[in-house]
Amino acid sequence: MSKQKIDFDKMNGLVPAIVQDAISGKVLMQGYMNEEALTKTEETGQVTFFSRSKNRLWTKGETSGNFMKLVSIAIDCDGDSILVKANPRGPVCHTGSDTCFDEVNSSKTGFIDQLRAIIKDRKNNPSDKSYTASLFAKGINKVAQKVGEEAVEIVIEAKDDNKELFLGEAADLMFHYLVLLEAKGYELDEVMEVLMERHKK
Repeated sequence: MSKQKIDFDKMNGLVPAIVQDAISGKVLMQGYMNEEALTKTEETGQVTFFSRSKNRLWTKGETSGNFMKLVSIAIDCDGDSILVKANPRGPVCHTGSDTCFDEVNSSKTGFIDQLRAIIKDRKNNPSDKSYTASLFAKGINKVAQKVGEEAVEIVIEAKDDNKELFLGEAADLMFHYLVLLEAKGYELDEVMEVLMERHKK
């Protein structure tokens, strides 16, 4: 990322930095960064701001231990604000709330999009060491067969009362279902559109 695209002069050396959970997509907080804070964030991988009240650099979590691990940084179209995606290591707000907007941030379903991207990459850039790539190489029938096998296994586990085994089979089924969608060339969003349309009725 080029700092030359950021107009630090517009707000006397500071730009607002919005922090978003990289997995859930939830907005966690807003702070301000100067060029030094941005550099430190990129170099250390820990989200760092310029504190206007302390008049110094402030790394989120330096007191509480609830650091935010940097995932990515993007600049808005006008070059005067920053979007930081990060993985929080605990509550973000000083009040103990998950976010500074007093919202619960517990959903991990956003990871599905990251997993889908990995699956797509395994399809487009196969490796001999990749289990996912080997499924694509065996063809649609093998992928569909795996989904059927995992579906049967989760039904069997559903009859027992072992949470760990059940969740393991649920994860296997979801993974292979996503592989099947990719093998067919369909997007999960298309499935969501069907569900949303049904919900309207």
